Amino acid sequence: MKRVVDVALSALALVLLWPLGLVVAAAVTLGDGGPAFFRQERVGRGGRTFRMWKFRTMIVGSERSGRHLTVSGDGRITRVGAALRRTKLDELPQLLNVLRGEMSLVGPRPEVPRYVAFYNAEQRRVLRLTPGITDPASLRYRDESDELSGSAEPERVYVERIMPEKIRLNLAYAARATWRSDIGVIWATACTLLAPRRARSSQPRSAPSADDSAGGSIARSAVGR
Repeated sequence: MKRVVDVALSALALVLLWPLGLVVAAAVTLGDGGPAFFRQERVGRGGRTFRMWKFRTMIVGSERSGRHLTVSGDGRITRVGAALRRTKLDELPQLLNVLRGEMSLVGPRPEVPRYVAFYNAEQRRVLRLTPGITDPASLRYRDESDELSGSAEPERVYVERIMPEKIRLNLAYAARATWRSDIGVIWATACTLLAPRRARSSQPRSAPSADDSAGGSIARSAVGR
């Protein structure tokens, strides 16, 4: 049933949102003359790698810097890219990954191989799941780049504190997820994206429980990388 929902909703979204996609692609290209899309290697289900699509939000060649994390104020982010990241419109092309079966609408955000290499045996259980566009952990860490910008060692903070907590949240959700709870996460994601940033920042940042993830209360949580 999950795959049926994924295909139906992603196909519908592509049909409805293609005009917006054209506008975004044109804005990215006109912004600095570079390509509209960016593909990055990510680790999917079973540890298999795939290319994840996004609208490009950084300067051309930024991946050669070797930095995989993005913090607030990162000089590699373009002016158009900043707006796309703020609204999460840069993630729209991942609907194609969903149609291809490489991703799901709801599932753990796929990591780059560099960070998967840090997983311990327990954390590698998350690789049994199909990665997704949104998930409970992404809702909890909606403003992750802001959190990391305040650290002198953002990568260490991510690997030692944020990444393990994201995995814990996603495994807890997956243990009791249904297609109905997935719809709830999608709805919560939409509500979070539409909420004014100031209103979100005033909300408590406690992590949602697995029970919360299945219902509307997840919308009160603080969508991630």
